[in-house]
Amino acid sequence: MKPAKNGVPKGASETKRCAVYTRKSTSQGLEQDFNSLDAQREACVGYIQRQPGWTLVDARYDDGGFTGANIERPAFQRLLADIEAGKIDVVVVYKVDRLSRSLLDFAKVMERFGAAGASFVSVTQNFSTADAMGRLTLNMLMSFAEFEREMIGERTRDKIAAARRKGKWTGGPVPLGYRVEDKHLVVDEMEAVIVREVFALYLEQRSTLAVARALNQRQRPMKQHRAANGNPREARAWTKGDVTRVLKNPVYAGYMSCGAELHDAEHAAIIPRETFTKVQALFEGASGARKDPVRNPDYVLRGLLRCARCGGSLTPASTRKGGREYRYYRCVTRDKKGRDACPSKPVTAEAIEEYVLARLREATADGAFAADLVAGMKERVSGRREVALTERQKLPGEIATLAAEGKRLVETIAELDGPARRLVDDRLREIGEQLAHREARLVAVECDLANLEDAEVDATWVAECLTKFDLIWGDLTPENRARLLRAMIQRVDVDEPSNRVSVVLGDVDVDQPGAPPAPDAARPPKTLEPLSMEAIA
Repeated sequence: MKPAKNGVPKGASETKRCAVYTRKSTSQGLEQDFNSLDAQREACVGYIQRQPGWTLVDARYDDGGFTGANIERPAFQRLLADIEAGKIDVVVVYKVDRLSRSLLDFAKVMERFGAAGASFVSVTQNFSTADAMGRLTLNMLMSFAEFEREMIGERTRDKIAAARRKGKWTGGPVPLGYRVEDKHLVVDEMEAVIVREVFALYLEQRSTLAVARALNQRQRPMKQHRAANGNPREARAWTKGDVTRVLKNPVYAGYMSCGAELHDAEHAAIIPRETFTKVQALFEGASGARKDPVRNPDYVLRGLLRCARCGGSLTPASTRKGGREYRYYRCVTRDKKGRDACPSKPVTAEAIEEYVLARLREATADGAFAADLVAGMKERVSGRREVALTERQKLPGEIATLAAEGKRLVETIAELDGPARRLVDDRLREIGEQLAHREARLVAVECDLANLEDAEVDATWVAECLTKFDLIWGDLTPENRARLLRAMIQRVDVDEPSNRVSVVLGDVDVDQPGAPPAPDAARPPKTLEPLSMEAIA
């Protein structure tokens, strides 16, 4: 028996039990006598009445105020249950996106329909689930519907981000110390006292666990939020996690966060910004960087040393003798191919590291290198950012244009046949490829902009370190020592047989902050005058 239009078999004499499903994303207007759900149902009922052998079931399946982004809708769940119970043969909707706006959910629903022997009909779009072309067309339409939903989500997120950049409160759990009046945060002085006490205790104790214990001993209450049903949540004791969330919340210093950025907020601060900054500095110092269990962080010149004789890299190594560890760097070429390939012997790690540090102290003594390094970095970042921002501005428009064209073609493809349909199919494939390319490019541009922000932060940190190099070097962790050296040095050429070393300085890398910078044709690297290690060994 051949399937006919809309997936109904030709020659079928049995009655088809039809269910109408309607959905509206918002509840606005549903109180009217004749609303959107009624209009959808009326169109679907009229369609069913025009089909011979079709009959409408008594049950109604209406979801008002439910998104199509998922299938967790009460009426839709009842519909699925009735289909799988064999009570429904055909599901009729006004438009495909009333059923689902998620391509993954739509595919799963179609699989459940097929397993139960049910068909699917859209009264305003000539689609059938009975043949391969119909399924392809439906999938294309659902792809564009899902893209439209994601674009709406992105616009909503952009709107929230814009409001937060202006310092406005955009909702969410209200922090301890504040209440909401007319969509604005207002200081609650009864709770603000506890917030100030949390910060004062941490500056005194330097331990979130100790602060939590002190608050519990003093019986200080936490913010009492309400559950989803509107009832107040049960009061509980303070934990170190609760204390940490208070101490790291920039809202208390009069800031509003937007991603990693902090902006001046409309609401009043509870604590001085100097106090907030001091607490964050204590947090960073307490956390520290974790040591790599495989890579010994004490080898601060790892990846920077090059053998001047063979061009190979010098890799860290160590040995123990008499309970004492001896560190050194050795040529990879000699290790792999023997002394005939390279005559360089291992270099004592302490000697080469002290030599490089001495040369850097000389190079940074007058402050010119730090200023030059930051100026070069800002110049390159500014150029890269301008290009990336221009591209990011035009990509969403191109994506929207392609999506609109694809949607128009999908809506007309069912009316075409022969060469015209093949041309439309080819164009749809081109649109799909172009959309994928532009979406991937938009993600790449966002990553580039994030890397540029990291590069600026890294360069600022490097410049601050260089202005007081001698004072802070002893206080830096091994990981931060390596980070600083990699930002300053392009490579260190070691000529072990002649015992001479030259240090090649470079710029902070824009692409990968903290990594060894690549040569820049516009800004040639600076090579310090080679000296013998015997001068400092």
